[in-house]
Amino acid sequence: MNLIKGEFRLNQEQEEILKLKKEKNAIILAHNYQTQEIQEIADFLGDSLELCIKASQIEDADLVVFCGVDFMAETAAILNPSKKIVIPDPQAECPMAHMLPAEAVRKYKKRYPQAAVVLYVNTLAEAKAEADILCTSANAVQVVESLDADQVLFGPDMNLASFVEKRTDKEIIPIPEVGYCYVHKMFNTADVIFSRENYPDAEILVHPECDAEVQEMADHILSTGGMIRHLTVSENKSFLIGTEVDMVTRLRRENPDKLIYPLLDEAICENMKLHTLEKVKTSLVEEKFQVKVPEEIANKARRAVERMLEVS
Repeated sequence: MNLIKGEFRLNQEQEEILKLKKEKNAIILAHNYQTQEIQEIADFLGDSLELCIKASQIEDADLVVFCGVDFMAETAAILNPSKKIVIPDPQAECPMAHMLPAEAVRKYKKRYPQAAVVLYVNTLAEAKAEADILCTSANAVQVVESLDADQVLFGPDMNLASFVEKRTDKEIIPIPEVGYCYVHKMFNTADVIFSRENYPDAEILVHPECDAEVQEMADHILSTGGMIRHLTVSENKSFLIGTEVDMVTRLRRENPDKLIYPLLDEAICENMKLHTLEKVKTSLVEEKFQVKVPEEIANKARRAVERMLEVS
């Protein structure tokens, strides 16, 4: 089921992919930051939480093509040990996920033995295996509030950690102290001021991975899934979106009656854009590149993922 609304015409390569997908009994999962041509061929398009939930519900497909970054495909593999999960370009890595190695988590756990460990889903499998529970930007506060511990180790995104800290009475200890998303770090207060002047009627929505001062100047701080839901209920007609630019691609197609602009045209995740139609087609034909997580790590990480899904 493709969740994208609106009419569009597929090109020849897209048609070939859809045919291959049927022949292979495959499904394509894609993140909101994928390009329009990949969004259009996805069976499911969503944010990290939505993709986790969808990955946990895969039953009939023999092959899953994951158009996202490495940690997302790993999560799908963790939740589906009997399924073949492939990623079109194995170089599609999330720099932030690589900022928090498992060894760093273990070091902090020794330093704060009474603390619960909440890791952002934007982490690699080895780090996930060290967590008590995972979270996404959509449910981070909810996850932290679900814990009995008063002290919480939280990583790797320091801006999301700060966002959570302001909304809970628990002590949030960020690990590492410098974790960040390079795309959301591009936004600054000047972008917000400029946009306010040029689009005075627009609501400004920003992602919680943005710096705190940018969050403070926005009208709403939302995950990408939250942005989608907000636009469906808001009576406003004009919006500025402070996250990766292809989020605007999806929002425009689902809300043709509204004016939707990127808060910053240069906010592009080059890592996400490594996936192309040609690579998706190759991944279907050759069933590569397969994503595998060692069983011992997968079993530990799966508990943390499933606990998050229970809370969500």
